[in-house]
Amino acid sequence: MSGTEAFIIFFNVLLINNFVLAKFLGLCPFFGVSKRTGDALSMGAAVVFVMFMASLVTAFINWFFLLGHPGNLFYRAMGGDPAAYDMTFLYTIVYILVIAVLVQLVEMALMKLSPPIYRALGIYLPLITTNCAILGVALLNNDFAVEASGFWVYLAKCLIQGLGAGIGFTIAMLLMSGIRERLEYIPVPKPFRGIPISFIVAGIMALAFMGFASMI
Repeated sequence: MSGTEAFIIFFNVLLINNFVLAKFLGLCPFFGVSKRTGDALSMGAAVVFVMFMASLVTAFINWFFLLGHPGNLFYRAMGGDPAAYDMTFLYTIVYILVIAVLVQLVEMALMKLSPPIYRALGIYLPLITTNCAILGVALLNNDFAVEASGFWVYLAKCLIQGLGAGIGFTIAMLLMSGIRERLEYIPVPKPFRGIPISFIVAGIMALAFMGFASMI
């Protein structure tokens, strides 16, 4: 994998196909924890960690256990037709279990190390388990297995995409939180206060991010 290819993968999920503003995934924490910049940054950091680690773990599970190809460990142990060991129908349930374990680790760490942040994130922290953005990046990583020349190339692409998607999610969160903090001092018409004006802002941000589409 060349440096140019790695940059394209990273930049693509960072800005061009941002998971929040282009794919509209992970909107629950995006709107729920973007009222204050500090909370948005904490949630973004948690999502970056979970996305990166989920990409790492699911890449190993996918390559060595789920795909019906010569790299499958069951095939290596028992032989026969590699396609007979194809278990890709388990993608969703296996990936959700992996993400759930990682979120529990993050939750326990925050509970011990930073109780104020843990309380500020509230219900949105365990909801990372069902954050479709994290599941989405794990599922999209599967596409790299088809074209990869080997496991390490596949793993590198997965990690780059996971990291880029997490940072892109954090950027969107910070931009939204900065705007929402300023909206507190603006006389927004009563029917648009709260979530309605946030949806309008998110729509305008999504239109702005479409400008990155022609860069690559």
